[in-house]
Amino acid sequence: MRLFTYLKYFFYISINWNIIIAFYIIFHEIKGERKYGIKTIGIDNLNSLDDEQSEHATIYMPVVYAVIEKVFLQLNISKVNHLLDIGCGKGRAICVAAAKGCKQVSGIDISKALCMDALQNLTVIQQQHPALLAKVILKDAFQYEIPQDVDCIFLFNPFDEFLMEGVVKNIKKSIALHPRKMTVIYANPIYKSLFTDTGFKETFYYKSMKYIEVSILEY
Repeated sequence: MRLFTYLKYFFYISINWNIIIAFYIIFHEIKGERKYGIKTIGIDNLNSLDDEQSEHATIYMPVVYAVIEKVFLQLNISKVNHLLDIGCGKGRAICVAAAKGCKQVSGIDISKALCMDALQNLTVIQQQHPALLAKVILKDAFQYEIPQDVDCIFLFNPFDEFLMEGVVKNIKKSIALHPRKMTVIYANPIYKSLFTDTGFKETFYYKSMKYIEVSILEY
């Protein structure tokens, strides 16, 4: 079953990007899944969502392990107070953050099935890190109020521009109500200008093999 999942993902990446990137990603997928003991590989077209829910959502794909490990090292994720992954999918980002020393993580997603997978993966990580505070919320990100203790937000291009604009407004509203430094990790940052146009500054940028891209933005 796992082999089929890897092959399916390999061919999806080969067709949509290219075979060189596919080999690179699958190598790191196998390495990462074994390293953390979680199951987050694959794609999900979010067919379980109704038309209104899926209108602004994008396909589920996990961020590449090599990229997330690089950016968490750059940020020193163990010093983050509370990491929130908006559009968390199966929970890869919050699981890796917890394994790297982040003491509190939360994920939010509109898909019930993906939230259940994220909870299952977090259970694995919590067995290794019993002091971890973790939760997954089933909710529309457009209507979600950012908790006042969240100081780092992770995004892997989970929405279209309309919904992302609403999320940026929610983040800025939270900062205005509870002034604090906010860091946003934005993988595949298609709508990065929504952040930079509202006062966020890019402090780190990494791009590899044309399609693998991540930015750290701070406010």
